[in-house]
Amino acid sequence: MSESTQAWVVAGVRAVIGAHTQAQDAGRTDDIVALYTPDGVLELPGTDPLQGHDALRAAFKEWAPAKPQLHLVTNTVVTPSGEDEATATSDVAFLQRGETGWAVQVVGHYDDSLRRVDGTWLLTRRKTTYQV
Repeated sequence: MSESTQAWVVAGVRAVIGAHTQAQDAGRTDDIVALYTPDGVLELPGTDPLQGHDALRAAFKEWAPAKPQLHLVTNTVVTPSGEDEATATSDVAFLQRGETGWAVQVVGHYDDSLRRVDGTWLLTRRKTTYQV
């Protein structure tokens, strides 16, 4: 893989991760779901995996923010496995604004698998772990 192709893959993957974060914090459920393949999977600690657009839509609709929130995603490392597949690992801090201001609610980690479908990068799997 050429250096320019690798840079293009990394940029595409990072754009999906950023779009997911911004859509989730704004409560834009359909925008989040559109970032997953039709059979995409979301794994969260303590729950059964959510698979497919219908399950993802129902979950993210239920999780729509009731008050201002931010997922701060950082330290993303993208590993291309070709021009059409990649994995990424990221650290995340979830903040919510309450009566006394912003506060970190949880810190965690994303393990993402992505695939390019018809020229668009999409998540095939996101596994979230929390750090205590």
